[in-house]
Amino acid sequence: MSGLALWSVINVVALIAGLAIYLYIVGRQLKTVAGNLETAADTVWDIKADAERIEPGLTAINTTGNVVAGALPLLYGFGEGIVVGATFVHDDHVAEGVNRPAMGTRRSRFMESVGVDIS
Repeated sequence: MSGLALWSVINVVALIAGLAIYLYIVGRQLKTVAGNLETAADTVWDIKADAERIEPGLTAINTTGNVVAGALPLLYGFGEGIVVGATFVHDDHVAEGVNRPAMGTRRSRFMESVGVDIS
């Protein structure tokens, strides 16, 4: 057997071995993905079962929401009627200014350290 034929056989064997290793790794990853999908499918079925139990309550909630939504224009009209007669009276003794601490206002030295003049 010549050297060229020997190297050809070695190359073919290496190619087949590489493909076999690649297919083994891909198969293992696909098996992991299939397991995760099965778990996800079980979770989806559990959520569907929970949603089927909630559905009758949602129908009642939607009916109540429609009743409230239908009453909102009437309630808004009543509110407008109440607000028309109300006026705000400001207390003059409150208008003296902002409350100040007994020691006066404090200046921060931080602003001076960054070069900002706050005076």
